[in-house]
Amino acid sequence: MTYYIIIRGSLGCGKTTISKGLAKQLKAEYLSIDEIVDSQDKAKDGFISEKSFLKANELIIPRIKDYLDEGKKVIIDGNFYRKSQLDDLIFKLKDYQNYTFTLKAPLKICIERDSKRKNSLGKDAAEVVYSITTKFDYGTVIENKSMKETIKKIVKEINSKII
Repeated sequence: MTYYIIIRGSLGCGKTTISKGLAKQLKAEYLSIDEIVDSQDKAKDGFISEKSFLKANELIIPRIKDYLDEGKKVIIDGNFYRKSQLDDLIFKLKDYQNYTFTLKAPLKICIERDSKRKNSLGKDAAEVVYSITTKFDYGTVIENKSMKETIKKIVKEINSKII
């Protein structure tokens, strides 16, 4: 069975680590929507336009469809600031099974995790992204409450929600 999984959440909540771990376990293709958005739009005043998010969808959807049509599973990770971007992506991929998860972690942990990155975006960016992404949940919420949460545990929890 082929399907795609969306893992969304704030900066530093563990999306990429979890998504890559899940992709490895499921032998799935991994795609980062944030990398596409970043390559298309350098945020002005810290905000990326809705148009840029929708353009990223246009760019990634053919790749997703190709993988799914080849019988592969796909893991997509991103902040997904805007519900409209998620709705658009899911609508345009409506012929395929999907699962969406919102990964949540406390702001303090998100800031701490980001600070340990080679290319840290900083406390202010973490706070802005956190305030935007936590305005709504989409799909199943997965809590990543502490630095001690293991990839294996969260991947197992996500796997248990997939048919």
